[in-house]
Amino acid sequence: MEPSLLSQQSNIIEENVREKINQQFEELVATLPSDKGFLVPTLINYKGFWCTPGSVFKGVLLMQDQFKARSTDIFLCSALKSGTTWLKALMFATMNRSKFQLATHPLLTTGPHNCMPYLDVHIIDHDVEALPSPRLLSSHCAYFLLPKSTRESSDCKIVYICRNPKDMFVSHYLFAMKLRPPMLPPISMEEAFDLFCRGVCEYGPHLDHVLGYWKASLESPGKILFLKYEEMRKDPVKHVKHLAEFLGKPFSAEEEKAGVIEEIVKLCSFEKLTSLEVNKTGKLALVPGMTIGNENFFRKGEVGDSKNHLTPEMIERLDKITEEKLKGTGFAFGE
Repeated sequence: MEPSLLSQQSNIIEENVREKINQQFEELVATLPSDKGFLVPTLINYKGFWCTPGSVFKGVLLMQDQFKARSTDIFLCSALKSGTTWLKALMFATMNRSKFQLATHPLLTTGPHNCMPYLDVHIIDHDVEALPSPRLLSSHCAYFLLPKSTRESSDCKIVYICRNPKDMFVSHYLFAMKLRPPMLPPISMEEAFDLFCRGVCEYGPHLDHVLGYWKASLESPGKILFLKYEEMRKDPVKHVKHLAEFLGKPFSAEEEKAGVIEEIVKLCSFEKLTSLEVNKTGKLALVPGMTIGNENFFRKGEVGDSKNHLTPEMIERLDKITEEKLKGTGFAFGE
């Protein structure tokens, strides 16, 4: 997409420009490799990573072409089903703890995803520039697909969370089965698992996604905080404290003594979030024309649940793939 196509006054794209971008989008999609998806019938491969070929991919291109990071921006990045919803709640509550009382906190009536929008979705039909600083944004994109200004040209912060691939796959598959359109033929867990092992899944290959952020965090530890879901589950208070320090909003001694960190952890706990009416009946407008019930973003939140769904042979296969991929990287998933 040519820079001259961009609006000079707003992130809302003029209609004639939108038509040109749509045409370029359709032409590009037609040239890309494709394969079967879990949630949608087809995925396309863009620069080595798999995307849904509709609005989400269009949002990725718009994000790369149009978004200009601010030094105060805060990004939460992750692969699908890796603890994103929980971490969004924790980050929102931590950053805004001086603004809201617990009894009337926005998270009691607003889903975490509405508190921290997906940039590659939000940018399609919203004015991202209108969001006040610090902007709390999120993305499932691979590291190198983030806007260049986010990666290289600003002091904004990136928080990444990963999850053991066995648990992530099971959660991803079951999530997709809830939302897969009924007119599509069913896809078995075995078939989906084979695709996943070949790297074919939304925003995959999963291991490449994780390693991209891991390597970037080693190169820029002051810019990128790399978290493991399993470690956060073991000691959320410790990690929320570290998170606040990384984001430049550390808890004071008085806050720690008053139990503010523990209050945030309790507010954002799986038990609390799933008990709220907004997360039982509320909806998220994910992309234009598509809404998802908030209840779909919560399942169990357990570590190790994959053993209840995968056969020993499947576990062995994925463990071998993971071991081979991680060899020499210095990285290991949490358990």
